[in-house]
Amino acid sequence: MYQNVIFDLDGTLLNTIDDLADAANWVCENHGWPTHTVEEYKQYVGNGMAKLAQRFVPMDWRTPAGLTQVLEEFMPYYDAHKEDKTAPYPGIPDLLHELKQAGVNIAVLSNKAHSLVPSILEGYFPGVFTYAQGALDGLPTKPDPTLLHRLMEDMGASQDNTLFVGDSNVDIQTAKNGGLTSCGVLWGFRGRAELEQEGANFLAENTDALKAVILDRE
Repeated sequence: MYQNVIFDLDGTLLNTIDDLADAANWVCENHGWPTHTVEEYKQYVGNGMAKLAQRFVPMDWRTPAGLTQVLEEFMPYYDAHKEDKTAPYPGIPDLLHELKQAGVNIAVLSNKAHSLVPSILEGYFPGVFTYAQGALDGLPTKPDPTLLHRLMEDMGASQDNTLFVGDSNVDIQTAKNGGLTSCGVLWGFRGRAELEQEGANFLAENTDALKAVILDRE
């Protein structure tokens, strides 16, 4: 059994893509810019809000001043609407409960702004997560391992007893950079090909398969 499991949030525990897409397209519509499809946003997310903004705005707005303005518009709207369509993936609440019952220490590491992460987790998974880390100003985000190591230190976790679970190449890279074993989930924003190409140690098609990876470890 892995004693510690660190989960990505968007695309792994929660299907947040529709609310993210709606907020970004709201900004686009206000400026008269072209909007984007949900499938396009699945490729835009994963590297934090600043990168998301950089990817959905026109080229001439991809300046520090332009992106700052876009984020000042995007963040309050997203914060107000972040629960309109977002929901846990099937089986996730039960999985988290079973892991805690088995004595697994679980946590979340997200590239979403840290100011948003605790309230989102408490809203969808009340009382479940003791440890959670989102993006902080001035510190690098995933796949850089800085915040991962900070979270692991808080958890008392070591490399050999920790599994990192996510849905994208960013998550698999994060695990590699932190010296962790990785499991890619196939229900998220990306897919098997990306996770296999990045070298995920395990792949899970559903939460039962993920539970087996975590609990059946020799």
